Amino acid sequence: MALKDTIQTLLSQVSDIQANNAEELEALRIKYLSKKGEITALFNEFRTVPNEQKRELGQLLNQLRQETEGRINELREQFEAKQAEADKPDLTRTPDPIALGTRHPLSLVREEIEDIFSRIGFTIAQGPEVEDDKHVYGMLNFAPEHPARDMQDTFFIEKEKGVQKPTDVLLRSHTSSVQTRVMTSQKPPIRVLCPGRVYRNEAISARAHCFFHQVEGLYIDKNVSFADLREALLYFSKEMFGPETKIRLRPSYFPFTEPSAEMDISCNICGGKGCSFCKGTGWVEILGCGMVDPNVLEACGIDSKEYSGYAFGMGVERITNLKYRVKDLRLFSENDVRFLRQFESC
Repeated sequence: MALKDTIQTLLSQVSDIQANNAEELEALRIKYLSKKGEITALFNEFRTVPNEQKRELGQLLNQLRQETEGRINELREQFEAKQAEADKPDLTRTPDPIALGTRHPLSLVREEIEDIFSRIGFTIAQGPEVEDDKHVYGMLNFAPEHPARDMQDTFFIEKEKGVQKPTDVLLRSHTSSVQTRVMTSQKPPIRVLCPGRVYRNEAISARAHCFFHQVEGLYIDKNVSFADLREALLYFSKEMFGPETKIRLRPSYFPFTEPSAEMDISCNICGGKGCSFCKGTGWVEILGCGMVDPNVLEACGIDSKEYSGYAFGMGVERITNLKYRVKDLRLFSENDVRFLRQFESC
């Protein structure tokens, strides 16, 4: 009864037949049902069994063949159904292929700046673009007659229709307003980076725009010194422009810092030797900085006798110009795909 045992063994295996694709299914069909397959071989062997056993074994053999064919056909139908589903046209697709986009160069540079300063403990702080005079100017030691308050520099927002004179509601002209909000809502130590869009009433040209992007930093704690500021900016410059980058700090003036400085880096195009980009000086200005003025600390409710701090601010467009050598600021806001495609691999 060896034939009967073989048939019953195969019958128990038929329901478990599996295939992952049409190729595997065809291999199973050949294994069991082809001219040289296992079931065909059993039918050849069936011819030699005694007559009294042929009825029983014949029924088992037919059952085995039918169940095997049924299982293989079932799997074939499943594959065909999946393929038919995959071949169905997607009616939601556009007739023309859609090209993948890429991040804007300003976003690439802003994120890189954020990443560099996050390594030395800075966190991100955000604030509103529509601000009030108090947070943009008043708490930052701007005198009432400071020219930055004039409508020729700042976009003021009318409170009601028909009002012509400036109000205390405006579009922020720098992200320092975020710093004042942080200083009035948090206790030192404070170490924040404030990225965002700012607005100034300027004529649009290759070198200026009525809106642009800034990243400003603020660090307040006990015993913060100008040396701490210098080392933080030196670290940023080397990480952003390369380990050979040098910096220099030149005395300057800002209402909210004292002492104040403007920082230059060695030209990353000529390596400090002098070129048309750096106007032959070997240096390129990238940001302003300084120690937070005690008047600003006091206006924000921080004891200037116990705490000190530094602040810095840079234009994202300026850094992007240096990194990618983009000469016209207007390209950043015109959405020209020919320009934007240059940054697909960045």
